[in-house]
Amino acid sequence: MLRHEFHPGRLIAGVTGLVVATVYGGDAAGAWDTPWYAAVPLLLCGLVPAAVATRAGRRRHAAGVAPADDAGAPTGTGDHAPG
Repeated sequence: MLRHEFHPGRLIAGVTGLVVATVYGGDAAGAWDTPWYAAVPLLLCGLVPAAVATRAGRRRHAAGVAPADDAGAPTGTGDHAPG
């Protein structure tokens, strides 16, 4: 059982941040030379797909399509909710 929902947009954004950090870390270590403006295309090539994935996930969630593994999970809207 998963402890939380899977958010592919956050995964893509995190990987994008790691790629940018790796590129500039390699530049700082002297492994290669990276121009200062390289972050812009790297970020755009990673954050745009992250935004698309997030939007698709929210649209799917708003349509009421439940993931296959949560089909029988309680929704938390019953009379037994703490309050």
